[in-house]
Parts: sequence; structure tokens; C-alpha cells
Amino acid sequence: MSSLPPLLDVNADERMHATINSMVDLKEVWILKDDDGCVMLTSDDEDGVPIWPDETLAKLWATDEWSHCQTMRITLDDWLGKWTPGLMKDELMIMVCPVPAEEGEVITPEYLAERLLARKG
Repeated sequence: MSSLPPLLDVNADERMHATINSMVDLKEVWILKDDDGCVMLTSDDEDGVPIWPDETLAKLWATDEWSHCQTMRITLDDWLGKWTPGLMKDELMIMVCPVPAEEGEVITPEYLAERLLARKG
């Protein structure tokens, strides 16, 4: 039996749905940060913040050029109330659960918030 997280074996769309479900169930979002703030990625000319449903998956991204980064837990309420408006204001995207072999779905903060709130009920 593999000790790797099961989300490594699914495509980006499946990871996005599983990530949203997990974030609602666990009431948390994980990012990477360094001395300058949260880690940002660029994908297809879009700047954004990568997010993960748990610390283990976030740590998998913290290698090579990101090895100096630390994981940071954000409560779901803080994500929706503080981070989402800030990301929208800064016109940043969300990279949902990138893994070493694949970047993950790129979505707007508004779309993620809608999905989280719909799942939250």
C-alpha cells in the first residue's frame, strides 16, 4: 500500500472537487509561505496562489526552488472572509491542489468561494 496521498493519482478536475470537499469538511485551507508572504505561481500568464486541502500535499510542493517555504493553515472562515476579497482585489487566481506532475485547475477566487459555500450548505 502506497503512503502517497490518493489525490496524486487523479486528474486536476478530480483533485479540485476532492479539495473543495476536504476544505469544507476540515474547515481549513493550506498554502505555502516564505519571508515575503504567500507563494505565487504563474500559469498561462495568470498569477495566482496555490492552495491544498492538507499539509501533506502542500509539503510535496515545497521542494527545489520552494524548499525554503513553510506550510500555513488558514481557517475556512478566514479564507472566505479575508483571503478571497484580497485575492479578488489583487486580481489573482487560485491554483487548486497542484502536485509535482501537474499544476492543478486555475480558477477565480469568486468561483472557489461559490463552490465552497455551495458545498458548505
